[in-house]
Amino acid sequence: MRVLVTGASGFLGSWIAEVLGKDGHQVRALVRKTSNTTFLEKLGVELAYGSVEDAPSVNKAMADVDAVVHSAGLVKARSVTEFQEVNVHGTVNLLDAAEKRGAALKRFVHVSSLEACGPSRDGKPVSVTQEEPCTSYGRSKLAAERAVIARKDKLPVTILRPGAIFGPRDAEILEAFKSVHRGLLPTIAGGTALGVFIHANDCARACVAAITADVPSGSVYFIVDDTGPVTQRAFLEMVEGALDKRAFLRISLPKIVLKQVAFGVQAFGKLTNKAVMLTPEKANMLLQHFVCESSEAQRALRWKPQTSLREGLRETADWYKQHRWL
Repeated sequence: MRVLVTGASGFLGSWIAEVLGKDGHQVRALVRKTSNTTFLEKLGVELAYGSVEDAPSVNKAMADVDAVVHSAGLVKARSVTEFQEVNVHGTVNLLDAAEKRGAALKRFVHVSSLEACGPSRDGKPVSVTQEEPCTSYGRSKLAAERAVIARKDKLPVTILRPGAIFGPRDAEILEAFKSVHRGLLPTIAGGTALGVFIHANDCARACVAAITADVPSGSVYFIVDDTGPVTQRAFLEMVEGALDKRAFLRISLPKIVLKQVAFGVQAFGKLTNKAVMLTPEKANMLLQHFVCESSEAQRALRWKPQTSLREGLRETADWYKQHRWL
């Protein structure tokens, strides 16, 4: 198959392109001219320059492809409008172009997020029907999902909602490793909030499996590993184990301190006109449980995660050291 991958120059997208190539598929990546495409070029990926916000470039990239894996999206933005422009309107542009392919398009796989559902109130896995996002990012991902579902009778669409994705080449989780490497293990309000995870390779394999899986159009699946929910503190202790280092300073930030820091970071972002990750609503999210399970995805997609959280963190730590990210 010839598969169009959006977001291929990013973390998850690069893994998707790599897995597709190993499986013998031809990969076309929609990338900005400013993107670092060195890794994709080594994989032999065909580059289509443009962006999801630019309909003409999307139409051109969509020509003669058999399937789409849409993993592009902003996880941080300067405004709600920016989230909407990329995550929602960009998805609509892809759907419009995909619809023109007609029956030639075998599957449109949309990579969403657990944040589109929102937090678990009791720490138990949420249902795929829950729609209670608590961040601007989560609301934009839910809106994009709704745009995809609206086309389910015109296009064969599948939605995947990964938990927290991690693995080699991830620049976001790197900060947790750097903190422990420096000797600091910081938790928030005791570090009791629960989360679920998925290794990038396992997530990419789920995306590829979804292309050919014989499932009803409009199906929605959670993608997480079999480790189960872990607390923030337990996660950071696993990072310690992966680095073979115990942090000498272990602190728990009170909620009020976290929120004050978040307001300061947000103000800095506005002053410098830069997107920042830590905002007041993101701080509130970090205090809540984000929990789901993937048994239905494993059954329907004939896919199974191969890497546990503990094993994956060890692999990630080794990669960071080897590439001198730490």
